[in-house]
Amino acid sequence: MKNHVKSVSTKAVQFAELTKSFIRSGQVSRAKKCLDMAELLFKNGNAETRNAIGSIYVYSVSTFIEIRNCTVSELFPPTLKKEYVLQVNASGV
Repeated sequence: MKNHVKSVSTKAVQFAELTKSFIRSGQVSRAKKCLDMAELLFKNGNAETRNAIGSIYVYSVSTFIEIRNCTVSELFPPTLKKEYVLQVNASGV
């Protein structure tokens, strides 16, 4: 069996999918734990990790939350909420 090294962006996609699956199944406390972990990774990670969390994870999860008619501000920790606001403002929405 080969040792497959996954890129940071691939891991961010998988982490976002896990978070969304918790939300989908009503396990909001588990989703909140994922969001809190993403916050820690965003605050303490290297540039590549911060970029993946900010551009992939936050975008994917926030889009999913909005489609489900939830408010991002209820679930997102403060730093990720700021990143989300920056993305929304940058998109011109």
